[in-house]
Amino acid sequence: MKRAELQWLTNWKSSPNRKPLLIRGARQVGKTWLMKEFGRQYYQQVAYINLEEKPVLKNVFKAGYDINRILTSIRIETKLNVESHNTLIILDEIQESPEAITALKYFQENAPEYHVMAAGSLLGVALAQHSSFPVGKVEFLDLYPLDYLEFLEAIGDQALAELIRNKDWTLIQTFRERFIERLKEYYYVGGMPEVVSSFARQGDLKKAREIQKRILISYEQDFAKHAQPALVPRIRMIWNAIPAQLGKENRKFIYGQLRQGARAKEFELAISWLIDCGLLHKVTNVNKPALPLKAYEETNVFKLFLVDTGLLTAMSDLDIKTILEGNLVFTEFKGALTEQYVLQQLRSLKNLAIHYWSPGQSVAEIDFIVQSEGRIIPIEVKAEENLKAKSLRVYCEKYKPELAIRTSMSDYREEEWMINIPLYTISQFTSSK
Repeated sequence: MKRAELQWLTNWKSSPNRKPLLIRGARQVGKTWLMKEFGRQYYQQVAYINLEEKPVLKNVFKAGYDINRILTSIRIETKLNVESHNTLIILDEIQESPEAITALKYFQENAPEYHVMAAGSLLGVALAQHSSFPVGKVEFLDLYPLDYLEFLEAIGDQALAELIRNKDWTLIQTFRERFIERLKEYYYVGGMPEVVSSFARQGDLKKAREIQKRILISYEQDFAKHAQPALVPRIRMIWNAIPAQLGKENRKFIYGQLRQGARAKEFELAISWLIDCGLLHKVTNVNKPALPLKAYEETNVFKLFLVDTGLLTAMSDLDIKTILEGNLVFTEFKGALTEQYVLQQLRSLKNLAIHYWSPGQSVAEIDFIVQSEGRIIPIEVKAEENLKAKSLRVYCEKYKPELAIRTSMSDYREEEWMINIPLYTISQFTSSK
């Protein structure tokens, strides 16, 4: 299995200003695999420490931040001659030791020649609660489930992935049915590494669904294990409500749909907990498409998406036949699933601010509006080949953007006022050529 982040990590390794790296992401998105695989490919040896399994090392960090003493302890525990020029030091499950998180600062200040990376389950929650976080002393990498191109490569369709990367629109159109078939499989399988690996080996969709259900159970167990007891019922209510919230024609999150009379202040902490875990993505509305988008966001008006499209289909008990063949009653939720997919692909791109645009009482709405390299780009999402884009036209007539995107099952085409990009090539949306 290949991950695009491996290339990013090579740049981190060779950077003269390299800092210790923290990898954030939901449980089971492949953080441990990525660190170990990177170490295997690019270092002579890997000093791997799991702080959940090594209480001795937790005590070492508690005793102070003398880097030489910490390095000596790592050498003893791993039985490796850890040297700066040939060793990758991995501190896994680092959330188990707040002192280990703080120690990253001293690696950066006192031993910057060492290559150190760390990750952990529910790391986002731990960092949000960490009072002495080493601000400015670490780098971050956010890891998400496999995107569609990584999925294609994992199941053996590397040539299809290359067509997309090369933007060979003629051949992409020639093989459009193959792309659509694989895209619908991706809707069902999603990008969680264990699920994709199983599907790639066996081609068994039933087995893929069993793994998805197991992952969902493990997430719910985390709620009870790691969240404050008073918060757990509200976390469960939000988590279980996501398919219904997305299934509405207007996918804006409505507190009153959780229970009658529900208010934001009752559920804000629970939503933040799920976001910090990496299990939910929050996409806020902007009341004006101007730079920077952050200055115009309405933090109380938002949509919530899951970490993975495959987990959304599993939570919704969608069967593969409905996804592949369609169904007369599978209409509104098809739009929700498509938006989930597009958001997941956009999230995998670096340095992209993602919002949506729904002005006041207007019926017009742009599914996603993104800020990239000084540009504001509206993206309208269509689940099928429907080429009507009324909202996008309203937006373009009013704001005249440099680039406007409609993404659908239709082929690539450029029009005077916008570009239609096939859904399965949305990762290439920032360039039309």
